[in-house]
Amino acid sequence: MPDLFATEGDEAQAGVKPVSASAPLAARMRPATLDEVVGQEHILGPGKLLRRAIEADRISSVLFYGPPGVGKTSLAQVIALSTRSKFERLSGVESSVADIRRVVASAANRMETSGQRTILFVDEIHRFNKAQQDVLLPDVESGVIRLIGATTHNPFFYVNSPLVSRSQVFQLEPIAPEPLCALMRRALADPVRGLGNHKTQADDEALMHLAVTADGDARKCLNALEVGVLTTPPDAEGVVHLTLAVAEESIQRKAVVYDADGDQHYDTISAFIKSMRGSDPDAAVYWLAKMLYAGEDIRFIARRIVICASEDVGMADPQALVLAVAAQQAVEFIGMPEARIPLAHAAIYVATAPKSNKAYEAVDAALADVKQGVTLPVPAHLRDTHYKGAKKLGHGEGYKYAHDYEGGYVPQAYLPEGKVYYQPTENGQERRVKERLEYWRALFEQQKGGKKA
Repeated sequence: MPDLFATEGDEAQAGVKPVSASAPLAARMRPATLDEVVGQEHILGPGKLLRRAIEADRISSVLFYGPPGVGKTSLAQVIALSTRSKFERLSGVESSVADIRRVVASAANRMETSGQRTILFVDEIHRFNKAQQDVLLPDVESGVIRLIGATTHNPFFYVNSPLVSRSQVFQLEPIAPEPLCALMRRALADPVRGLGNHKTQADDEALMHLAVTADGDARKCLNALEVGVLTTPPDAEGVVHLTLAVAEESIQRKAVVYDADGDQHYDTISAFIKSMRGSDPDAAVYWLAKMLYAGEDIRFIARRIVICASEDVGMADPQALVLAVAAQQAVEFIGMPEARIPLAHAAIYVATAPKSNKAYEAVDAALADVKQGVTLPVPAHLRDTHYKGAKKLGHGEGYKYAHDYEGGYVPQAYLPEGKVYYQPTENGQERRVKERLEYWRALFEQQKGGKKA
């Protein structure tokens, strides 16, 4: 099979590896210019910083961060072609310090002899250890190489801070269905890199199914399109009809993008908690289902529900915490797949319960006072009297036993300054708590007024 682009001067000069005609469609359809890149309008649209830097050949070292199949490698190659830079590629998984030094030495020699700059593309740069990343620092800073790192992990957590500080970070987003459909139609029409030599009639609903099911992944989308076209027998006129039924068979069930210790883990649990806090049971169940499907630790999910029940529902419905703890215990007892049921039960209960975070605010306000040095002494009448000599110190003198009074309450100071930390809302059962507290506090104020009189 011939190599695509093998005779193209720009590709040869840039060192972009030629793509064989037998390569997968996704590899053959990699963009060669900025105009061929689909999606990422937030960084590549007219007037956007990255596009301006590429067009002006003022690109510095950059880190591309995003899920698989959104064009990180393709964009790096486009930058090399657009800036006529030499393109060198290393793998964060396979490459060593010796490989890095070899590329850097070649880049320095190339700049000195021909003036051509070098772009070093490091795929999965988060896999480099600290020593490997540190080796890059001097030459990135001096400009011997222009580094383009690609990672599916947040570089602010997984790439050394010195390297991040010397680079611009761009987050690539999953590609929307409409641009993916346009990309597939371009592939169907291109006779050189695409499937243009095959007479294909693709239904709109079939392409949209591939685009939606690919979940923003252009590689997955194009490879499924190729499977559909090449495995479907043509009709009597030699036309391959790509129907919705064919598309459904051509693409595997969508794999949920979820990393157990990365952004997807934290973002999804954040959405789950905020959905419960925001009283949206449908959203809470969806994010719960995503975590369960992706294999998240069910004990971790249960713990977050327990915390939300106390932090966000609190005194508005004290039963929420009881039910959440019961669900947590049930999860430990029965395991998956049945654990999904008490988890959903608890999540829906917390989401639909009235909300109050006043207990949470109260303890944090008290902790803030303690941390700031406001350490109040225990009033003498509240101090322990269960040891010899306590009475001689005046401990317990004047203490009033609440059960000796009507309603189990007697006005009495429990804080030297009478500071208020808990301020209940009108939500749910907390309304009744507020009424009781207001009544008790009024009695206390009356008593203080009587003493003054």
